[in-house]
Amino acid sequence: MSKQSQPAIRLEKVSKRFAFTPDTPQSVLETLIAVATRRRPKSQGLWAVRDVSFEVQEGQCVGIIGRNGSGKSTLLKLISRILQPTSGEIMVRGRISALLELGAGFHQDLTGRENIFLNASVLGLSREETERLYDNIVAFSELEHFIDMPVKHYSSGMYMRLGFSVAIHVLPDILIVDEILAVGDHSFQTKCIDRIMELKRSGVTILFISHDTNTIADLCSEVVWMEDGRVRLSGPTERVLAEYRDHINARVGGQLAVENDERGFRRWGTRQIEITGVRLLDADGEEATLFQTGDPLCVEMAYLAHEPIREPEFGLALYRSDGLHINGPNTRTGGLELGVVEGAGVVRYHIDRLPFLPGRYQITAAIHDSFAPIAYDFHEEAYAFRIIESDCPEKEGLIALDAAWDWHVRPVDESAKMAYSPVEPA
Repeated sequence: MSKQSQPAIRLEKVSKRFAFTPDTPQSVLETLIAVATRRRPKSQGLWAVRDVSFEVQEGQCVGIIGRNGSGKSTLLKLISRILQPTSGEIMVRGRISALLELGAGFHQDLTGRENIFLNASVLGLSREETERLYDNIVAFSELEHFIDMPVKHYSSGMYMRLGFSVAIHVLPDILIVDEILAVGDHSFQTKCIDRIMELKRSGVTILFISHDTNTIADLCSEVVWMEDGRVRLSGPTERVLAEYRDHINARVGGQLAVENDERGFRRWGTRQIEITGVRLLDADGEEATLFQTGDPLCVEMAYLAHEPIREPEFGLALYRSDGLHINGPNTRTGGLELGVVEGAGVVRYHIDRLPFLPGRYQITAAIHDSFAPIAYDFHEEAYAFRIIESDCPEKEGLIALDAAWDWHVRPVDESAKMAYSPVEPA
């Protein structure tokens, strides 16, 4: 991270080790066996954070990314002083407001109103200050009708609303948010992100964990990438996110390749002509499992006809991961006349520009009789590929349409203007 005087947060070789005993006897029988065999529980340790060092300057918004179990949440709890480090030093300048997990700091038997005052007092506000902020906290949380209900009856979304509202209204010098915004409805998440942007503009230092790299890119000037408890990379957001995405994509691509080679799938048919292999090819003709919106994709289907087959129908079915059937092209509707097929060969289906938005997709490959409802060979959802993030500006829905906006200015036609006037109710 960049070096300046008096950072808001500084970590020097910080480590955290959790001790646990995995084989502690849990029953009378297990205890007797342990005594009889003179087996004693062996204490083990897990290093959740190892030798982490970085600085966050005042007013910076820094993102922390990494897979689950990489040490991100433990790191924020150390900075928030919820946990003490096993070794190393942590320096924090200013009041911290942390939103780390659902219900953290809430007393289950107290109402929302009572928990607002409890949380505010823990964060250092006087009762008078909390009373002055109270109406704004409740209004932002949108929990006016539930504020006098014990929070043990709250849903996860209601917890998030109240916790976040308290956290941003106590005027923190440092705001820490740990993926909690993934809970709740989209409109409230958007409102929370807008408020975080306001705090950022006002000079509040922000640490933000999220698996949503687009949100990280919008909010954060620098990013810390955690892996196996250590800092793998830190620096400007664009550079770190690019390397992180490449790393994740390579890992996902490898997993999909293994799945396509090893996973079982439903297969049936007479096998008079059979599918001997299916490959997904990229623009260079290389086998691939990762593509971007707009990339070309070629599905190559190798076959072997054990006897002459007249006009076999080669077909595909494309599905989204939730089972939505997207398309079902075949050689018959595509106008490819094959005549009598014998021996071995290859059929290819070329997609010039993939319209799909990021997600996982499955392909069924099949060969049918063109004249009767007979399947020669059917591989049900046997081949997977993934569309990864790209420069495509479209984010919502299933596909990116090949379309464009235009705009023309023309004089207002008074008669047309009248036609669009709202009709007053009788």
